[in-house]
Amino acid sequence: MKYDDASWHYGGDFPEGLKIEAGATHIGMFVVWCLLNNLAGDLHIVEFSDDLEKLKNREETPGQWFIRNCDEKFTDEDLSPIGNKFAEYFYASDDAPYLDIYEHTVGQHVSHLYAVPDNWETYDKLAPEISRAFNQWSANG
Repeated sequence: MKYDDASWHYGGDFPEGLKIEAGATHIGMFVVWCLLNNLAGDLHIVEFSDDLEKLKNREETPGQWFIRNCDEKFTDEDLSPIGNKFAEYFYASDDAPYLDIYEHTVGQHVSHLYAVPDNWETYDKLAPEISRAFNQWSANG
C-alpha cells in the first residue's frame, strides 16, 4: 500500500520557487521518525541496513534520505506491522493528525508548508510531538 508520494505534491498545486524536493520533506520527517524509533520494515533493516546506519548518524537530512532510499514513495514496506498500524492512524486516515501537528510544530513561520526546511533542526522540533502521539496511540490501542 502506498501512503504518500512526493510527486503527488510537487505535481499539483506546488508553490513557485521551491525545489521539487520540498514536496518530500513532510513525508521524510515522518518516515525517518518511524525508522529511528524501531518501526522500520525488513526492507530497511535487512536490505538497506547501511543506509539506515547513515540515517542514524545524520549523514543526510530526512528528506534527502527519504528521496534517495524510498524513491520518493512511502509504502507499507518501509514499516513494521506496528509501524503500519500507526501510520494508518496518524498519517493516512481521513482524520489523521500528522499534518495538523506538522503545521503547528514546524509550519508556523514559513510562507507555505512545503517551505519547511528539510534539516535536523526541523526533525528535532517535530520528533517529540510524533513520539507523544505514538505513546498516546499505543496506550489506547
